[in-house]
Amino acid sequence: MTMSVQENTSGSGEKEEESEDESEIVEESPCGRWQKRKEQVSQGNVPGVESASLAMDTEEGVEVVWNEVLFQDKKIFKSVEEKMKEMFENLMQVDHPNIVKFHKYWLDIGDNHARVVFITEYMSSGSLKQFLKKTKKNHKTMNVKAWKRWCTQILSALSYLHSCDPPIIHGNLTCDTIFIQHNGLIKIGSVWHRLFVNVFPEGGVHGEIHQQRVDKKNLHFFPPEYGSCEDDYAIDIFSFGICALEMAVLEIQANGDSVVSKEAITNAGQSLEDPLMREFTQSCLRHNPRLRPTAHDLLFHRVLFEVHSLKLLAAHCLINNQYMLPENCVEEKTKAFDPNGVLAEIIHNDRPRFQLKYSNVSPLELDKFLEDVKNGIYPLMNFASTRPHPVPRALSMSQEHMETVKTPTPEPQEAETRKVVQMHCNLESNEDTTKIHLTLFLKLEDKLHRQLSCDIMPMFVVISADSSRDLVNELIHHAFISEDDGDKIVTFLEDALSHHRGSASAITTI
Repeated sequence: MTMSVQENTSGSGEKEEESEDESEIVEESPCGRWQKRKEQVSQGNVPGVESASLAMDTEEGVEVVWNEVLFQDKKIFKSVEEKMKEMFENLMQVDHPNIVKFHKYWLDIGDNHARVVFITEYMSSGSLKQFLKKTKKNHKTMNVKAWKRWCTQILSALSYLHSCDPPIIHGNLTCDTIFIQHNGLIKIGSVWHRLFVNVFPEGGVHGEIHQQRVDKKNLHFFPPEYGSCEDDYAIDIFSFGICALEMAVLEIQANGDSVVSKEAITNAGQSLEDPLMREFTQSCLRHNPRLRPTAHDLLFHRVLFEVHSLKLLAAHCLINNQYMLPENCVEEKTKAFDPNGVLAEIIHNDRPRFQLKYSNVSPLELDKFLEDVKNGIYPLMNFASTRPHPVPRALSMSQEHMETVKTPTPEPQEAETRKVVQMHCNLESNEDTTKIHLTLFLKLEDKLHRQLSCDIMPMFVVISADSSRDLVNELIHHAFISEDDGDKIVTFLEDALSHHRGSASAITTI
């Protein structure tokens, strides 16, 4: 007994040592924010990346993925340097709740190496492929509602990518590059796959560039025309069709062969009982790419399309304008309601009226629903505009700042991307009214609080429109606020200054 306990303790100790060894910090980013660990992770095939490591974002306190592309020599690196910068700057502008976030990149040239390092969001819950395998192993079938919700989220992301200007073609959409969170949120990973293939030279980097052709088990995700024509949205639609089919049947049988045959795909499609689901998947898998629908069109397909509930529309309106509401607004409002008060009433001519009371609404369920909407689980893509989303270049970085970063040279000031959810402004004149002290309190979406203050001249208040814009541009330039929040903060400051004109001291809150 004693020996057995000692052996187990020893084994436990070895595991602890191994765990501590994996969490050891082996490298830091030039700015010190990102800390690379020894532990390796898999986040889908990424061209040119032989391995990816777990890392820590010391500012946000969350785990991220540290990816490296090593070049064979500096000449090759220099030949594609400008293309890489342009590509990575564009990727940093991609922002969608159903797309794995691209956080940061930097270039690093040493005496004996040339590499690019980029940081991406870490998807800890695993891939869609893993989830489908577990579901099948437990002898369960796919819930149709869940299937529709997942398809909507994936199409929401594809519609966003394809409507960017210029369009972004994924080029490697498989169940291995789609990730699912515990709350049901779907995220597409490796959206930079096709961009990497086009920018990184074959043979110029250590990792494989055309990895998808090496992995035979995923060949059925690629359409017949893949590699023989220019990139087009139809490539992603075909891949999505296979993903949708696998989500419905859990697995397309390969009959012992590592390659899934066309016959197996056809049989899987015919096995779907719902004729609308069959039509939906078959439209994506048409041999002629010109006959395949767009992601936006698919969101209007009868199998997915639905008129959104007033509850969902109201939730999106609340989330989009949350900066106008005080903190804990929902909780405070629900507390003030009389549980027996009537929230809504339906009057029938032939039967008693139906009353919905406040007691029928759970504040906890409402909070969870709002959180799910905010995270992107219930997108409003059915009515989204088809106009292109521009993918802007980084406007705040000069050419000098864009130059190659050599460790340990500090990185350029990175732009703020977090949204402001609440604002509070305080304006106070000094005793002789020669100066006005402005204090701006900002709460960001990750609950970080920022307090900014400065002294302004009374003339600033008189010409508030131009002055507010100048001040906000300064805040954007120094990465205190997101460029997307610029207009609403200008309007907010103008209102605050307008109120102050008629009094010596004023406090404005939104």
